[in-house]
Amino acid sequence: MTMSIDQHIEELRAELRNAVERDERRVIDAELAAAIAERDAMLDAWADEPPH
Repeated sequence: MTMSIDQHIEELRAELRNAVERDERRVIDAELAAAIAERDAMLDAWADEPPH
């Protein structure tokens, strides 16, 4: 089963809410930022596509 980028972002947000240790929070925060950047890039590419 494949997880959508939005599902992945929500999962990372939930993990971040429950993370206690600073190092763990830092790692999750970086993963979250990367996932959001990936989603934004996908949305930008989709918006730039010509209509079919």
